[in-house]
Amino acid sequence: MNAPDRICFLPDIQASPDHRRLAIQQVGVKGLRYPLTLLDAAGAAHPTIATLTMSVGLPPEVKGTHMSRFVELLERPRPALGLHDLRQMFAEMLLHLQADSGRIELRFPYFIRKTAPVSGVASLLDIDAGIDIWAGADGNVEMALAVTVPVTSLCPCSKEISDYGAHNQRSHLSLRVQLHADMSIEELVRVAEEEASCEVFGLLKRPDEKWVTERAYDNPKFVEDLVRDIALRLQDEPRIGVWSVASENFESIHNHSAYALIEGKNA
Repeated sequence: MNAPDRICFLPDIQASPDHRRLAIQQVGVKGLRYPLTLLDAAGAAHPTIATLTMSVGLPPEVKGTHMSRFVELLERPRPALGLHDLRQMFAEMLLHLQADSGRIELRFPYFIRKTAPVSGVASLLDIDAGIDIWAGADGNVEMALAVTVPVTSLCPCSKEISDYGAHNQRSHLSLRVQLHADMSIEELVRVAEEEASCEVFGLLKRPDEKWVTERAYDNPKFVEDLVRDIALRLQDEPRIGVWSVASENFESIHNHSAYALIEGKNA
């Protein structure tokens, strides 16, 4: 018997019965980094490197899942991925792993090209983004988007009590929304930026610096204001079900952050 013949008869231990009779809700791979190309709302391609967690539910009678099949799924030739394509990849995972339930979590840097408000110079701004897709035993497939957006916040109290100036800080606005219908990463980022004291840019000239400084000064917000104003926007969005918004303000006059979180669910 030659080597290829011997490989054909290797035992599949993972598919053997397990007598402990305990189902596992999630089993798979975590911390898997892989290059992917994502599509934005306009159909433009965004290459990135995603860190993935991919898992399936394991029945009580089965000893183990086939870990190599998660990587095999990623190795299949694919065009740039939109949300529909990611749902299709999730369906392929369940079929390939012979599973009724599962989950894919992607975390990745996402670059948005922005234009400075006065000079018009263009630059890229990096956003931490995520996409989760999952299905339980009922078979319903759910999807959520998450972004962490850097912005500027300016303290209303500091502005009110000072003869001149006000302290401000860079803030991270973290939004997570479970979707009833598709929504782009760019749309979610704009919600955060529009409700901040001011958005931030990768590249600014002096006229732009003047603009962003005055914009923040004219639009002061506490950490509480940030999450409340964004929450109102999310509540009015029919494409969103369960949602959360958090703000961490990296204080410029303290060695700690200010923090606020609101969670909700739309009808």
